[in-house]
Amino acid sequence: MNSVYLKFYLTEKQHHHGKLLQEWLLEKAKSLGVPGGSVFRAVAGYGRHGHIHEESFFELAGELPVQVEFVLDDKHANQLLGVITAEGLNLPYVRYAVETGTTGAQQ
Repeated sequence: MNSVYLKFYLTEKQHHHGKLLQEWLLEKAKSLGVPGGSVFRAVAGYGRHGHIHEESFFELAGELPVQVEFVLDDKHANQLLGVITAEGLNLPYVRYAVETGTTGAQQ
């Protein structure tokens, strides 16, 4: 099956409408009918501004990179990107075509 892989990059402390941005993205995608999404927190990373963020005992401010990703159809990817743009959010993302399926015996 052909699908779209859509991944957004943010930091764990970003908020939108009073909630964590990662939670807002998942809720918005779910309301659009996207079949699922995941959030992954990095142990280290840097972005377009070149500042390295890494997990350590002293860094408790929520600056670690977070990835929010979805595997969905093209229609839902366009809808989700449209909602994010309409909200005025400026989020870096990657989008590419993927083949999806399941392993194992067909029933």
